[in-house]
Amino acid sequence: MSELTESVESVKSQGKEQFWKKLISKFGSLLALIILMIVLTIMSDRFLTVNNLTNIARQSSINALLAIGMLLPILTAGIDLSVGSILALSIMIMGVVSINLQMGPVVGIIACLAIGAGFGLLNGLLLTKLRLPHPFISTLGTMNIARGIALIITGAAPIAGFPYMIQFLGSEFAGPIPISFLLVIVVYTLFHIFLTRSQTGRYIYAIGGNKEAARLSGINVDRVLIIVYTISGFMAGLAGLVLVGRVNSAFPLAGLTYELDAIAAVIIGGASFFGGVGTVWGTLIGALIIAVLRNGLNLLNVSADFQMTVIGLVIIAAVYVDVLRQRKSKSN
Repeated sequence: MSELTESVESVKSQGKEQFWKKLISKFGSLLALIILMIVLTIMSDRFLTVNNLTNIARQSSINALLAIGMLLPILTAGIDLSVGSILALSIMIMGVVSINLQMGPVVGIIACLAIGAGFGLLNGLLLTKLRLPHPFISTLGTMNIARGIALIITGAAPIAGFPYMIQFLGSEFAGPIPISFLLVIVVYTLFHIFLTRSQTGRYIYAIGGNKEAARLSGINVDRVLIIVYTISGFMAGLAGLVLVGRVNSAFPLAGLTYELDAIAAVIIGGASFFGGVGTVWGTLIGALIIAVLRNGLNLLNVSADFQMTVIGLVIIAAVYVDVLRQRKSKSN
């Protein structure tokens, strides 16, 4: 009888342990965001104010748009290092088309998004048709190509004075909420539906889980990868549009190192570099964590150099957690 009781208690204990592990795995990044906000609220009386929270929403929007595009390559066990440079090239082309050539804001916006998607398509074709060994190689190359073209087309000079239609996404508010953050919510909702309800979304997870198994099961892996990198490039163009709306200027060094923050947001949000693991809303939380952390450090008058160190440590910690998770899944 005592052995039976001990057995029942052991099962209950294991059940509770599994429950808490699943809970932490699913909501760990959200819990980290809440704890971070509580700590910063205690340390600075300026943090939990409407103006500051609005500022965080605006600051997070550009990285959130880049990060949701970055999520797709990472889900396939790939990466896109070119998004910051694609952002810069997209907005420079938009400036040339809409202002220098006076073709109007609508044509400029279309050009911005088309250049982003076009360079993303190029990344996908380089990876699938040239059979380069890893997207790190192809996107590293296009990162330099896009940045170089952005510097060449206007002689490294910025372009300013954009019309209201282009400024709208970055400068307007719906009450205390920036239009750019409302755009983020709409985009993330669409991506959630895409990844969870569409066939292509399921294929993306399948390729990240095991590319060869996905190929043998009849999935057109090359086609899916081309779609993935095209979307990533398109989102870089959209993020560039929001950036121009905020600063009313396009400059060729825009987006420098933005790809690092985007990758960090995806990994902090619970995605895995090994592919097949990651969620849309986890990525948004990751982007918010980075924005809140930067904002809080600014309020605490922490130097920019030290901020870079802190962000680096956070990224290393997030990747290490991913490695531990992978080791445990293999051991089980």
